[in-house]
Amino acid sequence: MSMFIKIHPADNVAVAVREVNAGIGIDIDGVQIIPAETIPAGHKVALRDMAEGEDVVKYGFPIGHLLRAVPQGGLIDHNVLKTNLEGLLEYSYQPDLTEVEPAADNAFFKGYRRSDGRAGIRNELWIIPTVGCVNGVAQSIQRRFEKELADYPSIDKVIAFPHNYGCSQLGGDHENTRRILADMVHHPNAAGVLVVALGCENNQLSAFRELVGEVDQTRVKFMESQKIKGDEVEHGLGLIREIAAAAAADRREDIPVSELKVGLKCGGSDGFSGITANPLLGRFSDWIVAHGGTTVLTEVPEMFGAETILMSRCQDEQTFDRTVHLINDFKAYFMKNDQPVYENPSPGNKAGGISTLEEKSLGCTQKSGSSIVRDVLLYGDRLKTKGLNLLSAPGNDLVASTALAAAGCQIVLFTTGRGTPFGTFVPTAKISTNSTLAANKPLWIDFNAGEILDGKPVAEVDKAFVDFVLAVASGKKTRNEESEYQEIAIFKSGVTL
Repeated sequence: MSMFIKIHPADNVAVAVREVNAGIGIDIDGVQIIPAETIPAGHKVALRDMAEGEDVVKYGFPIGHLLRAVPQGGLIDHNVLKTNLEGLLEYSYQPDLTEVEPAADNAFFKGYRRSDGRAGIRNELWIIPTVGCVNGVAQSIQRRFEKELADYPSIDKVIAFPHNYGCSQLGGDHENTRRILADMVHHPNAAGVLVVALGCENNQLSAFRELVGEVDQTRVKFMESQKIKGDEVEHGLGLIREIAAAAAADRREDIPVSELKVGLKCGGSDGFSGITANPLLGRFSDWIVAHGGTTVLTEVPEMFGAETILMSRCQDEQTFDRTVHLINDFKAYFMKNDQPVYENPSPGNKAGGISTLEEKSLGCTQKSGSSIVRDVLLYGDRLKTKGLNLLSAPGNDLVASTALAAAGCQIVLFTTGRGTPFGTFVPTAKISTNSTLAANKPLWIDFNAGEILDGKPVAEVDKAFVDFVLAVASGKKTRNEESEYQEIAIFKSGVTL
């Protein structure tokens, strides 16, 4: 196994596969490189003498400029590298479109066909509070019904989703809460939903029901706690039993992959994210699209610096214009709050070898593969177009993953180099960028893309990953499901009363 990887022929840095001590001679592209200092795994080494102010090139693109000269073999990290990005930019549509060849074969998963024709990959009962004041009621109903689950073998589990909002919110925050909760009511992974309201909250049940619109009334029920005489938990328990009885005949059946909707997310990234796990998701995204399915890329702040790559893949000028708004609206949000637009890499990112936002974004956007961008969604929008979609949401792991699920994704694929145990309200599969993480955190990690660094052929890893995702879609539990780590987080940017 090589000690360094040069990702692109134009790069003037290479990435250490494992920690390399100073003074050890390494041959890279026929040039003998002797590290001047220890190069930690995932970090960058200069392939030649580089001057102060010179651009550092990785993935074939500049990822920032040097704050001081670095000799050949020197470590290049966040201490010597600064972003080239600044402010709002002007963009022009310069399409560079490559159609993904339609797949010649058919692929299927075992899912649940809903009455409206959509497909789910779980058969769960969800209890959704309209307001944080009734979180306890929702959780009490969950605990009571869990004791009866054995009587309903068609139901996977019952889950309450507490949150802090639904009242004391204004404007966009209030609408964000309403839209995300309404999206959950319609999600096909739920066999049925009980909506639990209080009665005096801003998120009034009558208005919320109007927003939700038409539902299967045997599968979706509503209760307003202040209007119930006596024990509201017992009342809710009765409603959950009715929903479970309506789902008694639900069974898995063959469903084509064209009906699979997959969210693409990363977090706790490291210097290997853009080499192993994110490109793996990109190839998988192209595979899904080739089979007529849908993938969704979000984390808008982690598109900054690589946005022109996505813009060039927009199917038409209208989609391009919406992508420009996606980017610039998020930049304006940062500036409105007097925050730097381009200071995104976290302490964990920097420790793992990611030094600037350009570097992070160029690795992050690889999750989208090479497919054409077919649609751009606002926060809280639900999917309506097959193929690759872009979704407006922040980089925060739980907020972004919740937004992906709310858009209609039945599963979220989450790459990580540092590790994280969380999950949102759909299966949230963790893909490690390196084998050390997979070995150290087996209760967190579902799939190890680090095998690519270990020398396993990429084609073998790709096939194993397709098999893994289809198994999850067919009922295999992800680690977060096994640990019962399933939560929601709603984007908030304004005033709380």
